[in-house]
Amino acid sequence: MKIQSALISVFSKDNLEPIVRKLNELGVTIYSTGGTQSFIEGLDVPVTAVEDLTSYPSILGGRVKTLHPKIFGGILNRRDNESDQQEIAEYSIPNIDLVIVDLYPFEDTVTSGAPEQDIIEKIDIGGISLIRAAAKNFKDVTIVASKNEYLPLLSLLEKKGGESDLADRKWFAKQAFDVSSNYDSAIFNWFAEEEEEKSLKISVQESRTLRYGENPHQKGTFYGDLDAMFEKLNGKELSYNNLVDIDYAINLIDEFKGETAVAILKHNNACGCALGTDVKDAYLKALAGDPVSAFGGVIVSTQPIDLAAAEELNKLFFEVLIAPAFAADALELLKGKKNRILLKRKNVALPTSRTKTLLNGFIQQDKDNKTETAEDLKVVTKVAPTEEQVKAMLFAMKVCKNTKSNTIIFANDNQLFASGVGQTSRVDALKQAVDKAKEFGFDLNGAVMASDAFFPFPDCVELADKAGVKAVIQPGGSIRDQESIDYCDANGMAMVTTGVRHFLH
Repeated sequence: MKIQSALISVFSKDNLEPIVRKLNELGVTIYSTGGTQSFIEGLDVPVTAVEDLTSYPSILGGRVKTLHPKIFGGILNRRDNESDQQEIAEYSIPNIDLVIVDLYPFEDTVTSGAPEQDIIEKIDIGGISLIRAAAKNFKDVTIVASKNEYLPLLSLLEKKGGESDLADRKWFAKQAFDVSSNYDSAIFNWFAEEEEEKSLKISVQESRTLRYGENPHQKGTFYGDLDAMFEKLNGKELSYNNLVDIDYAINLIDEFKGETAVAILKHNNACGCALGTDVKDAYLKALAGDPVSAFGGVIVSTQPIDLAAAEELNKLFFEVLIAPAFAADALELLKGKKNRILLKRKNVALPTSRTKTLLNGFIQQDKDNKTETAEDLKVVTKVAPTEEQVKAMLFAMKVCKNTKSNTIIFANDNQLFASGVGQTSRVDALKQAVDKAKEFGFDLNGAVMASDAFFPFPDCVELADKAGVKAVIQPGGSIRDQESIDYCDANGMAMVTTGVRHFLH
């Protein structure tokens, strides 16, 4: 089907010029209005004003421009329907074979913090109607609903001389409905953002197919714009498991903004985490926490990677390294392993909630954004923790809240000593942490212990005491809290409660 007429009405004019010139070269009649019409006229390309076609001006401050039977009749008429053709002939309605239209930037306006009235004015009416009409009639009409489709359209015009086949038009229609559904979801979510009970509307237009899912026999896809969050400087394509680990790594390292911190994760859990005087120091302390599990892990730093740190990192096989920047000499060294993934993190806002499929639906919750401070701690024992113990407990709890339940964390001097993770009982998690500390040569005498939930029995503090732990941080809230407190009092241990549980499943 040859394109003989086109309606162009867009908000963004970027990269539009080559299309307009090509349409003119092909002898296509162009209709337009407002700023787009002025843009086309500025190119010295003939254009017919929509107002001349409809005999109606743009009214209501531009709210009504293209909403007219001569426009929608030209788009929606079925070329092979005799009745339709008789009607458009009767009312002198010209066919419109190509519609190029985009939508007001509603999401960008919301993100900018604009006042409500400005946001409402960016709810597109004419554009969304044109998109739906042209996409519905894809049998006869080509619809371009986003500047992202400008290049495919230009390629089509050049390769096929202004003609399109049904498969072409159906592809453009699919893209158009992707645009319109995403737009409507964004508007709904803005209206419903303060409601406690609402429909769940998730619409993400960017996606990338992964090599596979959690296992090779599973398909995997990431939905989102990874390029907005990371610049990949080296390495193979990210896998499903890489992405899950990276998510946990980012959540953990963001607990230490403004500090020099390095964390090493494996299967979503930190096997090393420490603060240091520089990145090299922090990394070596983190690595000491479990150098066995660190093999093949994901490493993340709050600070840029310099050469000194890179020389140490280069000694370890790891999958991914994330940092806000890389020194040129450090990057050159680390790129020596072609599959090693190096990600430069960009400053991008992260979601404030978490959503996942469950049974035949979804569940959604706020992210656990509670990070304890010294003011949140309630001393419940006769012995109060020292200032250094308080610092150690707050560090330990940051790691604890980002580790799979049930979890126990041992730490001191801003360094993770050992962890027990993902156990079905808290005492098993504690035993695992004690064994790990011994395996990697950590002396727990004077260390602190953090727990993501309360102790149902005093056995955990008793085992910690025998291992050398002298201070404990935990949420509290068990009906048998006093038994654990009494044990601490009888054995000279300090305990604080936070009142906040940090389950993570």
